[in-house]
Amino acid sequence: MPFSNRLDWAARPNRLTELLEARRAQGARLLDLTESNPTRAGLDYDKQAILAPLAGESSLLYRPHPAGLESARRAIAAYYAARGHEVDPGQIILTAGTSEAYGFLFKLLADPGDEVLVPRPSYPLFDYLARLEGVAVRQYRLVYDHGWWLDLESVRAALGERTRAIVAVSPNNPTGHFLKADEQQALVTLCAERGLALITDEVFFDYPLGSPRGRAPSAVTVGGALSFTLNGLSKAAGLPQMKLGWIVVSGPRELLEAAMARLELIADTYLTVGTPAQEAAGAWLEWAERFQRRLRTRLEGNLAHLNSALSGTPAGVLECEGGWYAILQLPRTRSDEEWALELLRGDGVLAQPGYFYDLDQEACLVVSLLVEPEVLREGICLLLARL
Repeated sequence: MPFSNRLDWAARPNRLTELLEARRAQGARLLDLTESNPTRAGLDYDKQAILAPLAGESSLLYRPHPAGLESARRAIAAYYAARGHEVDPGQIILTAGTSEAYGFLFKLLADPGDEVLVPRPSYPLFDYLARLEGVAVRQYRLVYDHGWWLDLESVRAALGERTRAIVAVSPNNPTGHFLKADEQQALVTLCAERGLALITDEVFFDYPLGSPRGRAPSAVTVGGALSFTLNGLSKAAGLPQMKLGWIVVSGPRELLEAAMARLELIADTYLTVGTPAQEAAGAWLEWAERFQRRLRTRLEGNLAHLNSALSGTPAGVLECEGGWYAILQLPRTRSDEEWALELLRGDGVLAQPGYFYDLDQEACLVVSLLVEPEVLREGICLLLARL
Protein backbone atom coordinates (compact mmCIF):
# COMPACT_ATOMS: atom_id res chain seq x y z
CA MET A 1 0.00 0.00 0.00
CA PRO A 2 1.21 3.56 -0.71
CA PHE A 3 1.51 4.55 2.97
CA SER A 4 4.47 5.45 5.16
CA ASN A 5 5.79 3.23 7.92
CA ARG A 6 6.02 5.98 10.52
CA LEU A 7 3.37 4.41 12.76
CA ASP A 8 2.05 0.93 13.41
CA TRP A 9 -1.44 1.40 12.01
CA ALA A 10 -2.25 -2.27 12.63
CA ALA A 11 -1.98 -1.97 16.42
CA ARG A 12 -4.85 -3.67 18.27
CA PRO A 13 -6.76 -2.12 21.19
CA ASN A 14 -5.56 -3.28 24.58
CA ARG A 15 -7.78 -5.39 26.87
CA LEU A 16 -8.78 -2.45 29.05
CA THR A 17 -9.91 -0.39 26.05
CA GLU A 18 -11.93 -3.30 24.69
CA LEU A 19 -13.65 -3.82 28.06
CA LEU A 20 -14.33 -0.08 28.41
CA GLU A 21 -15.93 0.10 24.97
CA ALA A 22 -18.09 -2.92 25.78
CA ARG A 23 -19.32 -1.39 29.06
CA ARG A 24 -20.10 1.91 27.38
CA ALA A 25 -22.03 0.10 24.66
CA GLN A 26 -24.07 -1.58 27.41
CA GLY A 27 -24.82 1.79 29.01
CA ALA A 28 -23.13 0.71 32.26
CA ARG A 29 -22.34 3.34 34.89
CA LEU A 30 -18.68 4.32 35.06
CA LEU A 31 -16.61 6.04 37.72
CA ASP A 32 -13.88 7.55 35.57
CA LEU A 33 -10.77 8.20 37.67
CA THR A 34 -8.75 9.05 34.54
CA GLU A 35 -10.50 12.30 33.54
CA SER A 36 -7.81 14.71 32.33
CA ASN A 37 -9.97 17.23 30.45
CA PRO A 38 -10.43 20.26 32.73
CA THR A 39 -13.49 21.40 30.76
CA ARG A 40 -15.29 18.17 31.76
CA ALA A 41 -14.20 18.03 35.38
CA GLY A 42 -16.92 20.14 37.00
CA LEU A 43 -14.67 23.19 37.38
CA ASP A 44 -16.11 26.70 37.54
CA TYR A 45 -15.23 28.62 34.37
CA ASP A 46 -15.82 32.37 34.17
CA LYS A 47 -17.68 32.51 30.85
CA GLN A 48 -17.46 36.27 30.57
CA ALA A 49 -13.71 36.36 31.21
CA ILE A 50 -13.09 33.64 28.62
CA LEU A 51 -15.54 34.53 25.87
CA ALA A 52 -15.50 38.34 25.95
CA PRO A 53 -11.89 38.64 24.65
CA LEU A 54 -12.93 36.75 21.52
CA ALA A 55 -15.44 39.45 20.53
CA GLY A 56 -12.95 42.16 19.55
CA GLU A 57 -12.94 43.38 15.96
CA SER A 58 -9.19 42.80 15.77
CA SER A 59 -9.95 39.06 15.57
CA LEU A 60 -11.38 39.70 12.11
CA LEU A 61 -8.02 40.89 10.78
CA TYR A 62 -5.48 38.40 9.50
CA ARG A 63 -2.03 39.71 10.43
CA PRO A 64 0.22 36.66 10.21
CA HIS A 65 3.60 36.77 11.93
CA PRO A 66 5.80 33.66 11.99
CA ALA A 67 6.50 33.90 15.71
CA GLY A 68 2.96 35.02 16.58
CA LEU A 69 1.39 38.39 17.37
CA GLU A 70 3.64 40.58 19.47
CA SER A 71 0.78 41.36 21.85
CA ALA A 72 0.40 37.67 22.67
CA ARG A 73 4.13 37.17 23.09
CA ARG A 74 4.29 40.18 25.41
CA ALA A 75 1.48 38.67 27.47
CA ILE A 76 3.49 35.46 27.81
CA ALA A 77 6.59 37.45 28.78
CA ALA A 78 4.47 39.13 31.48
CA TYR A 79 3.36 35.67 32.68
CA TYR A 80 7.03 34.83 33.31
CA ALA A 81 7.79 38.26 34.78
CA ALA A 82 5.09 37.64 37.41
CA ARG A 83 7.10 34.53 38.37
CA GLY A 84 10.36 36.44 38.60
CA HIS A 85 11.81 35.53 35.19
CA GLU A 86 12.77 37.99 32.46
CA VAL A 87 11.87 36.71 29.01
CA ASP A 88 12.22 38.80 25.85
CA PRO A 89 9.13 38.47 23.60
CA GLY A 90 11.64 37.97 20.79
CA GLN A 91 12.57 34.61 22.38
CA ILE A 92 9.00 33.26 22.08
CA ILE A 93 7.38 31.24 19.29
CA LEU A 94 3.64 30.58 19.44
CA THR A 95 2.26 27.19 18.45
CA ALA A 96 -1.11 25.47 18.25
CA GLY A 97 -0.41 23.56 21.46
CA THR A 98 2.63 21.79 22.86
CA SER A 99 2.30 18.74 20.60
CA GLU A 100 2.92 21.00 17.63
CA ALA A 101 5.79 22.60 19.55
CA TYR A 102 7.46 19.20 19.79
CA GLY A 103 6.94 18.71 16.06
CA PHE A 104 8.59 22.06 15.33
CA LEU A 105 11.56 21.26 17.58
CA PHE A 106 12.11 17.78 16.18
CA LYS A 107 12.11 19.34 12.67
CA LEU A 108 14.56 21.98 13.86
CA LEU A 109 17.01 19.71 15.66
CA ALA A 110 16.94 16.30 13.99
CA ASP A 111 17.27 14.67 10.61
CA PRO A 112 15.43 11.43 9.84
CA GLY A 113 17.00 8.65 11.87
CA ASP A 114 18.39 10.96 14.55
CA GLU A 115 17.44 10.40 18.19
CA VAL A 116 16.00 12.24 21.17
CA LEU A 117 16.12 11.08 24.78
CA VAL A 118 12.87 11.03 26.76
CA PRO A 119 12.10 10.04 30.37
CA ARG A 120 10.71 6.69 31.47
CA PRO A 121 8.09 6.59 32.92
CA SER A 122 6.30 9.34 31.05
CA TYR A 123 3.30 10.21 28.92
CA PRO A 124 3.09 7.84 25.94
CA LEU A 125 2.75 10.57 23.29
CA PHE A 126 6.48 11.10 22.74
CA ASP A 127 6.97 8.01 20.62
CA TYR A 128 4.21 9.07 18.21
CA LEU A 129 5.37 12.68 17.96
CA ALA A 130 8.94 11.61 17.25
CA ARG A 131 8.08 8.89 14.75
CA LEU A 132 5.85 11.25 12.78
CA GLU A 133 8.97 13.38 12.27
CA GLY A 134 11.15 10.38 11.37
CA VAL A 135 12.99 10.64 14.70
CA ALA A 136 13.82 7.75 17.03
CA VAL A 137 13.26 7.78 20.80
CA ARG A 138 15.64 6.45 23.44
CA GLN A 139 14.67 6.41 27.10
CA TYR A 140 16.43 7.37 30.29
CA ARG A 141 15.09 6.47 33.73
CA LEU A 142 13.38 8.18 36.58
CA VAL A 143 13.81 6.04 39.70
CA TYR A 144 11.68 5.92 42.84
CA ASP A 145 13.32 5.91 46.25
CA HIS A 146 11.29 7.88 48.80
CA GLY A 147 10.43 10.17 45.92
CA TRP A 148 11.31 10.34 42.22
CA TRP A 149 14.82 11.15 41.00
CA LEU A 150 16.51 11.51 37.64
CA ASP A 151 19.01 8.70 36.97
CA LEU A 152 21.81 10.70 35.37
CA GLU A 153 23.85 7.57 34.60
CA SER A 154 20.95 6.25 32.51
CA VAL A 155 20.94 9.54 30.59
CA ARG A 156 24.62 9.14 29.79
CA ALA A 157 24.13 5.49 28.87
CA ALA A 158 21.31 6.37 26.45
CA LEU A 159 23.37 8.93 24.53
CA GLY A 160 24.44 7.87 21.06
CA GLU A 161 26.18 9.35 18.05
CA ARG A 162 22.83 10.46 16.62
CA THR A 163 21.36 11.94 19.80
CA ARG A 164 20.27 15.53 19.18
CA ALA A 165 18.23 16.53 22.23
CA ILE A 166 17.24 15.55 25.75
CA VAL A 167 13.59 15.97 26.74
CA ALA A 168 12.73 16.65 30.38
CA VAL A 169 9.22 17.06 31.80
CA SER A 170 8.92 19.13 34.97
CA PRO A 171 6.79 18.07 36.68
CA ASN A 172 6.66 14.73 34.94
CA ASN A 173 3.41 13.08 33.92
CA PRO A 174 2.42 10.84 35.69
CA THR A 175 5.11 10.70 38.41
CA GLY A 176 4.84 14.35 39.45
CA HIS A 177 8.66 14.58 39.58
CA PHE A 178 9.97 18.15 39.43
CA LEU A 179 13.49 18.53 38.12
CA LYS A 180 15.77 19.35 41.04
CA ALA A 181 18.21 22.24 40.67
CA ASP A 182 21.21 19.89 40.55
CA GLU A 183 19.47 17.59 38.05
CA GLN A 184 18.70 20.51 35.75
CA GLN A 185 22.28 21.78 35.97
CA ALA A 186 23.63 18.30 35.20
CA LEU A 187 21.47 18.12 32.06
CA VAL A 188 22.55 21.62 30.98
CA THR A 189 26.22 20.72 31.46
CA LEU A 190 25.80 17.47 29.55
CA CYS A 191 24.02 19.24 26.67
CA ALA A 192 26.72 21.92 26.50
CA GLU A 193 29.50 19.30 26.45
CA ARG A 194 27.84 17.17 23.77
CA GLY A 195 26.37 19.96 21.61
CA LEU A 196 22.79 18.86 22.38
CA ALA A 197 19.60 20.82 22.98
CA LEU A 198 17.55 20.61 26.17
CA ILE A 199 13.76 20.55 25.73
CA THR A 200 11.85 21.10 28.98
CA ASP A 201 8.08 20.56 29.05
CA GLU A 202 6.61 22.72 31.82
CA VAL A 203 2.89 22.45 31.10
CA PHE A 204 2.18 21.43 34.73
CA PHE A 205 4.74 23.81 36.26
CA ASP A 206 2.09 26.00 37.93
CA TYR A 207 0.74 23.06 39.94
CA PRO A 208 3.18 22.10 42.69
CA LEU A 209 1.74 19.87 45.40
CA GLY A 210 3.17 20.80 48.76
CA SER A 211 6.72 22.17 48.75
CA PRO A 212 8.85 20.14 46.32
CA ARG A 213 12.39 19.65 47.62
CA GLY A 214 15.07 21.60 45.76
CA ARG A 215 12.86 22.32 42.76
CA ALA A 216 14.73 23.79 39.78
CA PRO A 217 13.59 27.17 38.47
CA SER A 218 11.79 27.38 35.16
CA ALA A 219 14.04 26.33 32.29
CA VAL A 220 13.57 29.79 30.73
CA THR A 221 16.47 30.72 33.03
CA VAL A 222 18.85 28.25 31.35
CA GLY A 223 21.79 29.99 29.69
CA GLY A 224 24.55 27.41 29.48
CA ALA A 225 23.13 25.34 26.61
CA LEU A 226 20.58 25.71 23.83
CA SER A 227 17.25 25.35 25.65
CA PHE A 228 13.61 25.21 24.65
CA THR A 229 10.87 25.59 27.28
CA LEU A 230 7.33 24.48 26.41
CA ASN A 231 4.06 25.56 27.99
CA GLY A 232 0.57 26.54 26.95
CA LEU A 233 -2.97 27.50 27.85
CA SER A 234 -4.16 23.89 27.93
CA LYS A 235 -2.88 23.44 31.50
CA ALA A 236 -1.87 26.97 32.55
CA ALA A 237 -5.43 28.24 32.04
CA GLY A 238 -7.37 24.97 31.71
CA LEU A 239 -8.22 25.85 28.10
CA PRO A 240 -7.14 22.92 25.87
CA GLN A 241 -9.78 23.83 23.30
CA MET A 242 -8.10 27.18 22.54
CA LYS A 243 -4.98 25.46 21.14
CA LEU A 244 -2.37 28.02 22.12
CA GLY A 245 1.07 26.95 23.27
CA TRP A 246 4.52 28.46 23.13
CA ILE A 247 8.25 27.79 22.99
CA VAL A 248 10.72 29.99 24.89
CA VAL A 249 14.22 29.77 23.42
CA SER A 250 17.22 30.48 25.65
CA GLY A 251 20.92 29.75 25.79
CA PRO A 252 24.11 31.18 24.27
CA ARG A 253 23.28 34.19 22.09
CA GLU A 254 24.58 32.82 18.80
CA LEU A 255 22.69 29.54 19.17
CA LEU A 256 19.56 31.34 20.39
CA GLU A 257 19.46 33.64 17.35
CA ALA A 258 20.11 30.80 14.91
CA ALA A 259 17.36 28.69 16.50
CA MET A 260 14.84 31.56 16.42
CA ALA A 261 15.51 32.26 12.74
CA ARG A 262 14.96 28.62 11.84
CA LEU A 263 11.90 28.24 14.07
CA GLU A 264 10.30 31.29 12.49
CA LEU A 265 10.79 29.72 9.06
CA ILE A 266 9.19 26.47 10.26
CA ALA A 267 6.28 28.33 11.87
CA ASP A 268 5.84 30.54 8.80
CA THR A 269 5.39 27.41 6.70
CA TYR A 270 2.29 26.41 8.71
CA LEU A 271 0.89 29.56 10.42
CA THR A 272 -1.41 27.37 12.51
CA VAL A 273 -2.20 29.62 15.47
CA GLY A 274 -5.61 31.32 15.16
CA THR A 275 -5.80 35.09 15.49
CA PRO A 276 -8.68 35.09 18.06
CA ALA A 277 -6.67 32.95 20.50
CA GLN A 278 -3.64 35.21 20.11
CA GLU A 279 -5.73 38.33 20.66
CA ALA A 280 -7.29 36.83 23.79
CA ALA A 281 -4.07 35.43 25.26
CA GLY A 282 -3.41 38.34 27.60
CA ALA A 283 -6.89 38.29 29.13
CA TRP A 284 -6.85 34.51 29.46
CA LEU A 285 -3.48 34.51 31.23
CA GLU A 286 -4.78 37.10 33.70
CA TRP A 287 -7.84 34.93 34.37
CA ALA A 288 -5.58 31.88 34.69
CA GLU A 289 -4.25 33.10 38.04
CA ARG A 290 -7.71 32.68 39.60
CA PHE A 291 -8.29 29.37 37.82
CA GLN A 292 -5.00 27.94 39.07
CA ARG A 293 -5.74 28.82 42.69
CA ARG A 294 -9.09 27.00 42.54
CA LEU A 295 -7.66 24.02 40.72
CA ARG A 296 -4.73 23.65 43.13
CA THR A 297 -7.27 23.43 45.96
CA ARG A 298 -8.92 20.47 44.22
CA LEU A 299 -5.65 18.75 43.35
CA GLU A 300 -4.33 19.09 46.89
CA GLY A 301 -7.66 17.96 48.39
CA ASN A 302 -7.85 14.88 46.18
CA LEU A 303 -4.23 13.94 46.90
CA ALA A 304 -4.82 14.38 50.65
CA HIS A 305 -7.85 12.09 50.43
CA LEU A 306 -5.86 9.41 48.61
CA ASN A 307 -3.10 9.49 51.22
CA SER A 308 -5.60 9.37 54.07
CA ALA A 309 -7.84 6.68 52.57
CA LEU A 310 -4.96 4.33 51.70
CA SER A 311 -3.04 4.86 54.93
CA GLY A 312 -2.83 1.62 56.88
CA THR A 313 -3.97 -0.49 53.92
CA PRO A 314 -1.93 -2.81 51.67
CA ALA A 315 -1.90 0.01 49.08
CA GLY A 316 -0.27 3.41 49.04
CA VAL A 317 0.37 6.56 47.02
CA LEU A 318 3.81 7.16 45.53
CA GLU A 319 5.19 10.57 46.47
CA CYS A 320 3.95 13.23 44.05
CA GLU A 321 5.45 16.74 43.84
CA GLY A 322 3.20 18.31 41.23
CA GLY A 323 0.90 17.96 38.24
CA TRP A 324 -2.56 16.46 37.83
CA TYR A 325 -1.92 12.76 38.48
CA ALA A 326 -1.13 10.30 41.25
CA ILE A 327 0.24 6.76 41.17
CA LEU A 328 -1.29 4.14 43.44
CA GLN A 329 0.89 1.21 44.48
CA LEU A 330 -1.29 -1.90 44.93
CA PRO A 331 -0.44 -5.39 46.23
CA ARG A 332 1.50 -7.45 43.72
CA THR A 333 -0.99 -10.28 43.92
CA ARG A 334 -1.87 -9.41 40.32
CA SER A 335 -0.48 -7.20 37.58
CA ASP A 336 -1.49 -3.58 37.19
CA GLU A 337 -3.48 -4.51 34.07
CA GLU A 338 -5.33 -7.22 35.99
CA TRP A 339 -6.13 -4.77 38.78
CA ALA A 340 -7.49 -2.27 36.24
CA LEU A 341 -9.57 -4.92 34.49
CA GLU A 342 -11.00 -6.24 37.76
CA LEU A 343 -12.01 -2.76 38.94
CA LEU A 344 -13.64 -1.89 35.63
CA ARG A 345 -15.38 -5.26 35.20
CA GLY A 346 -16.57 -5.66 38.78
CA ASP A 347 -17.11 -2.09 40.00
CA GLY A 348 -17.25 0.14 36.93
CA VAL A 349 -14.15 2.02 38.16
CA LEU A 350 -11.77 3.17 35.40
CA ALA A 351 -8.10 3.67 36.26
CA GLN A 352 -5.06 3.35 34.02
CA PRO A 353 -2.53 0.55 34.49
CA GLY A 354 1.01 1.74 35.07
CA TYR A 355 2.38 0.06 31.96
CA PHE A 356 0.53 2.66 29.86
CA TYR A 357 3.25 5.03 31.08
CA ASP A 358 6.16 2.55 31.07
CA LEU A 359 6.14 2.27 34.84
CA ASP A 360 8.47 -0.54 35.78
CA GLN A 361 6.89 -1.25 39.17
CA GLU A 362 4.08 -3.73 39.65
CA ALA A 363 1.31 -3.16 40.46
CA CYS A 364 0.53 0.50 39.85
CA LEU A 365 -2.59 2.35 38.80
CA VAL A 366 -2.57 5.96 37.59
CA VAL A 367 -5.48 8.19 38.58
CA SER A 368 -6.24 11.82 37.83
CA LEU A 369 -6.33 14.38 40.64
CA LEU A 370 -8.55 16.49 38.39
CA VAL A 371 -11.52 14.18 39.01
CA GLU A 372 -14.50 15.59 40.90
CA PRO A 373 -13.93 14.81 44.60
CA GLU A 374 -17.12 12.80 45.09
CA VAL A 375 -16.26 10.59 42.08
CA LEU A 376 -12.75 9.99 43.39
CA ARG A 377 -14.02 9.16 46.88
CA GLU A 378 -16.55 6.62 45.60
CA GLY A 379 -14.03 5.02 43.26
CA ILE A 380 -11.38 4.70 45.99
CA CYS A 381 -13.98 3.28 48.38
CA LEU A 382 -14.70 0.51 45.87
CA LEU A 383 -10.95 -0.08 45.41
CA LEU A 384 -10.53 -0.41 49.18
CA ALA A 385 -13.32 -2.98 49.29
CA ARG A 386 -11.34 -5.08 46.80
CA LEU A 387 -8.23 -4.83 48.95
